[in-house]
Amino acid sequence: MRTLIKGGRIIDGTGRAERQRDVLIRDGSIEAVEPNISARADEIVEASGKIVCPGFVDMHRHCDVAPMRDGDFGMAELSQGITFAAVGNCGIACAPIPEKMQDSYRSFSLPVLGDTDGCLYPTFEAYFSALSATPKPIHMGVMAATGAVKVAVKGFSPSPYTPGELQSAQALVASAMDQGALGVTLGFMYQPECYTTEREQAAVIAPAARAGRILTTHIRGEGDSLVKSVDEVIRVADTAGVPLQISHFKCTGIRNWGRGIYEAMEHIEAARARGQKVTVDFYPYSGGSTTIFSLIPPDILRDTNEETLHYLSTKEGREAFRLSVSRAHPDWDNMALSIGWDRILIASTHHQEDRWMSGQDMESLSRRLGYAHPALFAAELMARENGLVGIIVMSMDDHDVDAVARLPYSVLISDALYGGGDNPHPRLYGAFPHFIRDFALNRRILPLETAVMKMTMLPARALGLGKKGILAPGMDADVCIINESTLTDKADYARSRVLSQGVERVLVAGKTAWKDGQMTGDMAGRVCLADGKEI
Repeated sequence: MRTLIKGGRIIDGTGRAERQRDVLIRDGSIEAVEPNISARADEIVEASGKIVCPGFVDMHRHCDVAPMRDGDFGMAELSQGITFAAVGNCGIACAPIPEKMQDSYRSFSLPVLGDTDGCLYPTFEAYFSALSATPKPIHMGVMAATGAVKVAVKGFSPSPYTPGELQSAQALVASAMDQGALGVTLGFMYQPECYTTEREQAAVIAPAARAGRILTTHIRGEGDSLVKSVDEVIRVADTAGVPLQISHFKCTGIRNWGRGIYEAMEHIEAARARGQKVTVDFYPYSGGSTTIFSLIPPDILRDTNEETLHYLSTKEGREAFRLSVSRAHPDWDNMALSIGWDRILIASTHHQEDRWMSGQDMESLSRRLGYAHPALFAAELMARENGLVGIIVMSMDDHDVDAVARLPYSVLISDALYGGGDNPHPRLYGAFPHFIRDFALNRRILPLETAVMKMTMLPARALGLGKKGILAPGMDADVCIINESTLTDKADYARSRVLSQGVERVLVAGKTAWKDGQMTGDMAGRVCLADGKEI
């Protein structure tokens, strides 16, 4: 089948200035990008005055189980122009999770992945099989999450890997590479990887290095310890011999604004000058989103999530939490101290009776409910909700975010969480249109062609997706047609479950998956593997 897109403003993903061209698509591939193509076509799409660009590549999205669980999967993605999403980020994934750990891991991962009931898999092979068998409106790729690997090998224990456990972890990562994983991810901020040393982590990811895959990292700290944490992952990647991408690169904590991010950039650029492959990604907001567990200091954590929550349910545990969260910790970023409880918002809760709290800050809630300190409210809420609380942290400075966006080696991500709730972070529904509208069209932080490159060619190259991210003959026909005058994101912090507008048509593998504000029902998405194959 041939489709001809006529008269569009071609922004091809390479950063090259826009041109007026036609695009001829045949059987899922781009056949030609030329002026005034006259070839016969089964469908002609008029795109005069519209932006025609590659489908957006979101290399950091937590939709690991959404295709198997959510009947409307694809709405939030296609309405933004996303045609590819990589999953398994931040060391958190739905495989490999052995049956004995599935209840604990389901609770731990719920604010990030959403409900994984029936969607946790004991092996990477089982997950790849389930994902490939599920009809999908967009393409997906899988990263091997070393946090999930550590849970599979030794649960949430703080103890070091034994030699035998380390071999088991390496074998699991090697299995993921054999299955076609695009890379490996870690989450130094989260249990149980917060206990992992540099030496251990470099050893665990060695199979990814041998396979020539990328490492993406949620670093240990993004505030007071940002520079130290950046240095740590640079050393880990250098020791292992893998290309490094620092996930959602940012600087949190009011006293660090305008300073920390620039010092971290200097360290990254020094590594790049030495020949090390180091890049970063970011999302285009000054508020972040995570699980409430990230507010718990290391000295309060116990061997399992259940034990931690039980401790917080006691008077002794709540008071210990209050004291610990009221002081600085040398190797852990204390968000409550660095930005204040008034900048931490409830995004989602598990119990219906607590859902009225969504969108409200913890300082105001604790006062309203009569608590002597916000930490006591937070501890009780965690225990009552079994830890299943998502939060939004207004932790960044807009100027810092702009500086990261301007870096020639930064790429855009959504870091969208699928934990549900009434008020998820707006990046779930609007990150890509927001970036174009706010950063390129309105404030002109970047040229439009550069903004598109950060959403297409650069992330596709980072993941080794050789046929994606560029509009050129022989490339995959994943294409967006955008009306610049109507392009806008509608989701904000107060009301986030609103689709973006202005992406008029999206083609996935040459088939129209999104048109006139709705999905067409075509399920042309495939699982993209590291060897260039698709399943």
